[in-house]
Amino acid sequence: MQELTHYLNGAHVKGTSGRFSDVFNPATGEVQAKCPLANADEMDQAVKYAMAAQPAWAAVNPQRRARVMMKFVDLLNRDMDKLAEALSREHGKTLPDAAGDVQRGLEVVEYCIGAPELLKGDYTDSAGPGIDMYSMRQPLGVSAGITPFNFPAMIPMWMFAPAIVCGNAFILKPSERDPSVPLMLAELLEEAGLPKGIIQVVNGDKEAVDAILHHPVIQSVGFVGSTPIAEYIYGTGCSNGKRVQCFGGAKNHMIIMPDADLDQAADALIGAGYGAAGERCMAISVAVPVGDETADRLIEKLVPRIEKLKVGPYTAGKDVDYGPVVTGAAKANIERLVQTGIDQGATLVVDGREFNLQGYEDGFFVGPHLFDNVTKDMDIYKQEIFGPVLSCVRAKTYEEALGLAMDHEMGNGTAIFTRDGDAARDFANRVNVGMIGINVPIPVPLAYHTFGGWKKSVFGDLNQHGPDAFKFYTRTKTVTSRWPSGIKEGGEFNFKPME
Repeated sequence: MQELTHYLNGAHVKGTSGRFSDVFNPATGEVQAKCPLANADEMDQAVKYAMAAQPAWAAVNPQRRARVMMKFVDLLNRDMDKLAEALSREHGKTLPDAAGDVQRGLEVVEYCIGAPELLKGDYTDSAGPGIDMYSMRQPLGVSAGITPFNFPAMIPMWMFAPAIVCGNAFILKPSERDPSVPLMLAELLEEAGLPKGIIQVVNGDKEAVDAILHHPVIQSVGFVGSTPIAEYIYGTGCSNGKRVQCFGGAKNHMIIMPDADLDQAADALIGAGYGAAGERCMAISVAVPVGDETADRLIEKLVPRIEKLKVGPYTAGKDVDYGPVVTGAAKANIERLVQTGIDQGATLVVDGREFNLQGYEDGFFVGPHLFDNVTKDMDIYKQEIFGPVLSCVRAKTYEEALGLAMDHEMGNGTAIFTRDGDAARDFANRVNVGMIGINVPIPVPLAYHTFGGWKKSVFGDLNQHGPDAFKFYTRTKTVTSRWPSGIKEGGEFNFKPME
């Protein structure tokens, strides 16, 4: 049985707390590794290493820090297949999905190569008589990130790349369910030239999280996960004087207008609803066709597509549409919510409960499900299922469909499929959701924009990656300077050299 490590000060270090969690192979259900769970003393040691290394790194000019990121991009491309395989082995997602996980993180690293431009301050000449003013963006010191299981490469890179290139040291607490890729990323960063101590990977559970939140040296904390935990981390971190950004759960709606290309919409729902087994915060879990005729035609197109989905282990290669969910507990929760949907009166059009994969009977596989006639009082509508379950909520009018997305307590992403530019423009302007897709089912912004939802999907005032990341990981210092003039009337200098 493999025993994983922490990564401290440039070296793999065994855990000393005596506590471990199981890392499963989701396809077989077998325990493949033990992940150490750090205590407060281990977290404190990581912080001490980061404190010692950070001042010298902050003194390195932004161009040289950016060169480390340039080299890191090269290494990520070199090891893409290796990283994807390790990610799939612990998470369960298919190899193409795993490579996409790495790629979307890599794109943020590429954006961070522009740090010299992004860290420039402002300058005002002659703000007053003989007075100039300028601002500087300076690093916070030591920052930390708490990242989820569903994107073990992408989200850590969304956090540590901008933090580090801004001159901070960074402590990463990845998910204990799939910790191997974050450890590999730390190794690659130091191969790229990052000094020892600037990146620390500390595995753990709530004890490690609380150690981060209460440590007086850690200046900022980023988090991605469920809404209840996001609220806890945001409240606790802020009360301890930290800068905090937390991204919580989602319930993403896709509105299908009567004039939409229904083949395009159905194909989009298959990818957005069932890709990565639905374990994405930007997954579409609610389809909202406008009008019964639209709904009937959409269901007619969805059913054969869903029934053709191939579910299997990542080792099956490109022949698999999605793999298992991450743990047995996740599978049990999905199955519980499916049964709740049935009990509360939704129509189960495609039933994935009896799915069974020969040779992988103990794996955490969940067949695809499609519900129709879902209403907004049902648990499968209100809660984030995080599985391959799509709910169809029929709306009589566009206004009713818009109201569903607006009234839900979560506001991460939403989409509309239509040929009507006026409807699309109205939807984008009015809906109170952070990321909008127009004929795009999963509207995740590219790296040079920012990622973030509204309502209970986010806690904090700055988004992830893009320009907001450089604001989050730096403080602005403004200098007002005045130099007494040495010029007399008539143009002569009244200047005495220093003795």
